[in-house]
Amino acid sequence: MIIALINENSQAAKNELICSTLKSVVEPMGHRVDNYGMYTADDKAQLTYVQCGILGAILLGSGAADYVITGCGTGEGAMLAMNSFPGVICGHVEDPVDAYTFAHVNDGNAVAIPFAKGFGWGGELNLAYIFEKLFGFGHGQGYPKERVVPEQRNKIILDGVRAVTFRPLTECLDGLDRELVRGAVAGEKFAELFFANAKDPEITEYVKKLLAE
Repeated sequence: MIIALINENSQAAKNELICSTLKSVVEPMGHRVDNYGMYTADDKAQLTYVQCGILGAILLGSGAADYVITGCGTGEGAMLAMNSFPGVICGHVEDPVDAYTFAHVNDGNAVAIPFAKGFGWGGELNLAYIFEKLFGFGHGQGYPKERVVPEQRNKIILDGVRAVTFRPLTECLDGLDRELVRGAVAGEKFAELFFANAKDPEITEYVKKLLAE
């Protein structure tokens, strides 16, 4: 699994800590982490939490990433932005129980974490336990045991609803301010990571044209 990490501007200073913690947990499981930044608070490409949602949707929709880890001060804004796009089911995760139940009950492909609220002494330990519960025990198996069948059925129903209520990603992006979208893919390592892994030809071509403008 390719796990993409995206940090917005207010919490960019924590990128190195978050990335190293994530890698220490998931790389022994056989997963790979692609760090899309922001890498420091002074990066030339400044991502808002809205742009985290745009970038996350592009990565998931294109197949350049299988899962997205993002967040902001509270995690709420990043979660709302991610869930604004087709192909994304993003949970708000504050602790390991949130991580485990989201993985098994909701079976999503992204999480938004509060990187400021409650992030004090031991913050990196909480992150490590979150990542362990998120990726170490499978996905979509239901929880608790007596609720496995209805929870899995509800996930199928949710996927069907979202297929009807969302437009294709490229149509969504076309309706947004061009500079907002371009800023979401302006990161220092975006092109290097994205084009090496993107699988969807329509989204890949869209991004090529966007970067060439």
